[in-house]
Amino acid sequence: MSDVIAIRVPKELKKEYLELSPDYAEELRAFIEREVKRKKIRKTLEKLDKFRSELGKKTGVTISAAEIIREDRDHGH
Repeated sequence: MSDVIAIRVPKELKKEYLELSPDYAEELRAFIEREVKRKKIRKTLEKLDKFRSELGKKTGVTISAAEIIREDRDHGH
């Protein structure tokens, strides 16, 4: 099932966009999908940083999310 998202843009901007990209609906849909994924990842990393910080306070060991990701990549996971 799908839904409609409507936005207001200046007429000239719409005209120019349609001239440059006649399949604008698919392009905008793909953009929204990328943004949702990017924001979910950012939110997850923020939660990870908060968890890491809280864990560091309890254990005295601190490591950043970037270090965790780097270590994971280095070990081929």
